[in-house]
Amino acid sequence: MMQNRLFSNRALWLLIWPLLVEQLLQITLGMADIVMVASLGEAAVSGVSLVDQVNILLVQVFAALSTGGAVVCSQYIGSSQFPLAEKTAKQLLYTISAIAIFLLCAGLALHKPLLRLIFGKVEEDVMAASQRYFLITLLALPGIAIYSAAAAIFRAQGNSRISMLIALLVNVINIGGNAVCIYGLHWGVAGVAVPTLLSRSAAAAVLLVCLYRAQTDKDSKAISIRGISRVQIDFNLVGKILKLGIPNGLENSTFQIGKLLVLSLISTYGTTAIAANAAANTMASFEVLPGSAVGLAMLTVVGQCIGARRSDQASYYTKKLMLIAYTGFWLLNIPLIFLSYKILCLYGMSEETTKLSWYMTLWHGIAGMLIWPPSFSLPNALRAAGDAAFTMIVSMLSMWTLRVGMSYVLKYTGIFGLVAFFGLPASFGAMCVWISMTIDWALRSILFIIRFARGKWKTKHVI
Repeated sequence: MMQNRLFSNRALWLLIWPLLVEQLLQITLGMADIVMVASLGEAAVSGVSLVDQVNILLVQVFAALSTGGAVVCSQYIGSSQFPLAEKTAKQLLYTISAIAIFLLCAGLALHKPLLRLIFGKVEEDVMAASQRYFLITLLALPGIAIYSAAAAIFRAQGNSRISMLIALLVNVINIGGNAVCIYGLHWGVAGVAVPTLLSRSAAAAVLLVCLYRAQTDKDSKAISIRGISRVQIDFNLVGKILKLGIPNGLENSTFQIGKLLVLSLISTYGTTAIAANAAANTMASFEVLPGSAVGLAMLTVVGQCIGARRSDQASYYTKKLMLIAYTGFWLLNIPLIFLSYKILCLYGMSEETTKLSWYMTLWHGIAGMLIWPPSFSLPNALRAAGDAAFTMIVSMLSMWTLRVGMSYVLKYTGIFGLVAFFGLPASFGAMCVWISMTIDWALRSILFIIRFARGKWKTKHVI
């Protein structure tokens, strides 16, 4: 096997490091948006943050479909069936564009009753800001969908560098546009939404051009979408994409809904807990960077190995990538844990809030170094082989029984009396959500490791 490896160490490195940078750019963009929106006042911040919860759910739909298409593409590439890989890429773009247009039309027609239904009776200035922001960001849905699909197609080929460069383009346009529209033109909430529309549309256009031109390099043949304007729907390929995309979409959507539920639980502990949770979430997004990047790489590597009918190499590279994920986790999180309190002090929060966010960060970082990779990186190897139904069932059951269910159990028992026993402020009861989250990780890790070890996933070919 080692004499005929599908991926050299250099190829793995060239795949992973751009993914790491891309994830970092996405986090940076989110933080910059928050800082800039804050200058518009509480009503604008509230309106944007509420709508963003809806937008995240929509983005998850596109990400799930893109993952399904990427897996099918990677398996065809692994089996050297490049014409079918190209055909799959076109079918993915047709499918995701049709869904985006449908959601756009539905949102434009129903945006007022939809926002009223989701957010209930919020203040009128908040609702006005929400509606304005939602309408403009709805127009970005086709761009977001195509951007997601095209980036996934490039990653399926092992080319993650271009999606990294496009993420950089999105940051420049989005952050620069926010600065011009908010501080220069004083467009208010529209000044946040318009750059989002422009950046995603520009990114989608550039990626489509790159896919159309399809420059083959010395390492691999590139997928081309030439002839995409002559629309021909292949329901067999669309079915393969949806067979993987729908379970992944249901998993991601219910995951976001579960996060909203536990967020509402944290709000019952007051402003201190809400602020501490927000700060800790920012730190947590940095802590998982290596695992997130390796998880995306897993889809490409394992997908191509399974397509080539080399399940031995799929197992080998899964173990190797897991080792890389763990190494990255430890190298990043050990210094981050030691520096986390000083970093959190920069937020200027009260001593109680800073201490609570520090406890949350420590708990997340230490648990992440032990069990995050098998909980989130490893299942991508199973998905890449076509075992998406199993990962969906495990993730949904674990999410609702442990992350959500245990959060309420720990809340109403005061974390089994430990908050009172140690004489901690009542706000520290919000730790119940973070403890339950890591219990969820533990169960997922055990079940995914067992599934991988038994090898049944190797029989789940998509093509």
